[in-house]
Amino acid sequence: MTGTRRKLTTIFSADVQDYTRLMRTDEEGTLATLKEYRDAMSRLIEIHGGRVVNTWGDGLIAEFASVVEAVRAALDIQNEVSGYNADRPDDTQMLFRIGINLGDVIAEDDDIYGDGVNVAARLQASASAGGIVISNTVYDHVRNKVAVGFECLGQLPVKNIEGGVLSYAVRIGEDPVRSAQQNPISAMGTSDEKNMGPGTTYDPGSMTPKWRNYGVLGAISAGIVVVNLLSWDGEFWAPWPILAIATVAALSWMRTNRQVDQVLTVFTIVGLALICINLLSWHGTFWAAWPLLAMAVLGSIRWFTRRRAEP
Repeated sequence: MTGTRRKLTTIFSADVQDYTRLMRTDEEGTLATLKEYRDAMSRLIEIHGGRVVNTWGDGLIAEFASVVEAVRAALDIQNEVSGYNADRPDDTQMLFRIGINLGDVIAEDDDIYGDGVNVAARLQASASAGGIVISNTVYDHVRNKVAVGFECLGQLPVKNIEGGVLSYAVRIGEDPVRSAQQNPISAMGTSDEKNMGPGTTYDPGSMTPKWRNYGVLGAISAGIVVVNLLSWDGEFWAPWPILAIATVAALSWMRTNRQVDQVLTVFTIVGLALICINLLSWHGTFWAAWPLLAMAVLGSIRWFTRRRAEP
């Protein structure tokens, strides 16, 4: 097709957090603010060698030949927007979310299409208000070239990409030296970073994740077994409190892990707990099969619904 070609480029995607609410509150004022902020974004994008591809509603797509300049542009944009918002009431501030991806795209005339663009949009949707989220392909190019810290967010599910996309949040306005001390693996980019769970944090000066709490629970469980054995009266009651501790630990882990579907994980944890209870109180009937069947049906509905809803 005439005017159509493939190319590798850095895709920059941005939109406004709570745009619908802002429009509902003050339509004309919001449009005027959006134009002012978008003009500033376009200026900074051009300064960093980028090109605005298109705009629609509250969204903007741009592309850069340089991955580093794309991230620098995003940082400058968020800092400048923050300055604009400083004198505005909290409920009228306009905050942008930015996603950046390096990928192969289809270029047709002045527009770009393809999974590379979709990934950038998905990263942008996962960013916090005023935040920046980048893909691992971007992170690999900028981690030693831009003076900011990064936080591994884990695998972000993206339609048509098996296993999702490893993503990182850019820590805006944070001292990179302090960031490296607090999260050395994420900041320095070691070979194990792709195995990190989302939101993983590290003790200052240590390369070991904070499994300390789970170690304490493990020690308590071992102590319960020892107490049971030392006070043995013919009944091994220790599995019951240990099961309760394990269930609480699993639920606590789930609440801090953004990589997993929390509803499906709850079903899994509760299902395993029910199986354990059934076995520990065994009277010849596997009654746990009935609630497990119900959770399996509900979990399947949840899984298929999420798959259809993914962008």
